Amino acid sequence: MVRILNLNNPRLAQAFVDYMATQGFTLTMKHESQEVQLWLEDESRLEEAEKQVALFVRDPLHPRYQEASWKTGKAQPHLKMSHTPFLKTLRSRAGPLTIGMIVLSLAVFILQQMVGDELVMSWLAWPDSSRVFQLWRWFTPALMNFSFIALLINLAWWWYLASQIEMHLGSGKLFTVTLISALISGWGQSMVSGSWFGGLSGVVYALMGYAWLTGQLKPESRLYVPGGLLVISLIFMFIGYATGGAAVSNAAHAFGLGLGLVMAFVDTRTPRNKKSK
Repeated sequence: MVRILNLNNPRLAQAFVDYMATQGFTLTMKHESQEVQLWLEDESRLEEAEKQVALFVRDPLHPRYQEASWKTGKAQPHLKMSHTPFLKTLRSRAGPLTIGMIVLSLAVFILQQMVGDELVMSWLAWPDSSRVFQLWRWFTPALMNFSFIALLINLAWWWYLASQIEMHLGSGKLFTVTLISALISGWGQSMVSGSWFGGLSGVVYALMGYAWLTGQLKPESRLYVPGGLLVISLIFMFIGYATGGAAVSNAAHAFGLGLGLVMAFVDTRTPRNKKSK
């Protein structure tokens, strides 16, 4: 028996199981924390099953899956709904690096409210010509956010994207993408606005591009970003460029997104490891 898919939605998982049954596949559902794991019974049909997984990941709401549930009489499965505390849910869906970045960003934001943005930026802002050897400055602008709304939006996106990457590809991969994207998106923004900028959004755009393209090119990675969310983010970026608002880190967004797409393309070109049985 081999695991072929992890899902956060039990109803979608059941619909896929029912559809696969109509195609002659037997899948077993296992509940792990807040996820549903789908395991293929007949490992000799793994390649066929992975093609079906790729189709499902691209369009999980396709009518074929719900129709299969109706045919098998499982359109409304009895699901046990539990009221899990928010912090417990957050921890169960995110690894240590995902949570660590949230804690660091919150701590820096609180410090900004206590001592002021200008003083914190004097410690953490992108390096000017006299501070190029203060190496932390090449990365720490990503930790600064200048409004509570911006902080909430960035951390919500970070949690959604980073938790997927860390859960399915590991903390090392998340660390690599985060570190490189903080550097490159910051460098891109510094060419436009100088040293005085900050925000996690450049990294968020990199993670979005990375997760979306990886999921498209390598569905077995189990990374998934709905196309609609990607389109909305692109529209926001284009609006930022059109309005020329100084408060929006347009260059960081563009550099971050481009970097994420490139890293995803490179990573998905490498030979995949054999699945453990």
